[in-house]
Amino acid sequence: MYFLGYLLMGVAKVLDIALLLFMWIVIARAVLSWVNPDPFNPIVRFIHNVTEPVLYPIRTKLPMGFGGLDLSPIVVFLAVIFLRTFLISSLTRLAAGLL
Repeated sequence: MYFLGYLLMGVAKVLDIALLLFMWIVIARAVLSWVNPDPFNPIVRFIHNVTEPVLYPIRTKLPMGFGGLDLSPIVVFLAVIFLRTFLISSLTRLAAGLL
């Protein structure tokens, strides 16, 4: 059972780092929306391609009644915080129980 515990602990840690990295990419996307970046820049295209599949469905469901303010990065940010708190803590506690 030690093997499964350590495996779950490793999965939890990798998932935590991936969610943290995605949260920073969403923050970068929000900051880039304030300026007019070059759309052909590879970094800007990467950030756009990574975040758009997550932001677009949320953007279609949110009302735009806030003066054109896009609240989808905030919703994604809160969802990532929830996943990091709930999912990672659950996996870590489950792994600790198996050790």
